[in-house]
Amino acid sequence: MDDQELFTLFRKNGYKVTTQRLAIYKFIATREDHPSADQIYQALKNDYPTISLGTVYKTLDLLEKLGLLQKLKFNEDRVRYDPDMELHINMVCSKCGQIYDYKAENVKKLWNIIISDIGIKPLGQRFDLYYECDNCK
Repeated sequence: MDDQELFTLFRKNGYKVTTQRLAIYKFIATREDHPSADQIYQALKNDYPTISLGTVYKTLDLLEKLGLLQKLKFNEDRVRYDPDMELHINMVCSKCGQIYDYKAENVKKLWNIIISDIGIKPLGQRFDLYYECDNCK
């Protein structure tokens, strides 16, 4: 989503687009590692010295509300954030916590079969597969 689309989405829903909100969105939208709020804060605080961890959390909650990311809680205490809203499987290393997305056409086909069999229109979905990554074996 480009800046103009983001501005339009925020304004349409009654929210201001601030420099900090834009920076948080751009940071997470370009990531594939499912960062935590603290990781986002640590990455942005030097470029945005007035940013607070509270602002990061509030912005992430807003982005989730607007459908721009998913909040993911795994076997750990902290929450991670995923900007990829397309159907995929979160591959989670049970030792180091590394996460990457697995996407394949067969996952979409199977999902379509499942929802057709159930006969509902899902509001969301999440698939997590736990394993040990090559670095942790």
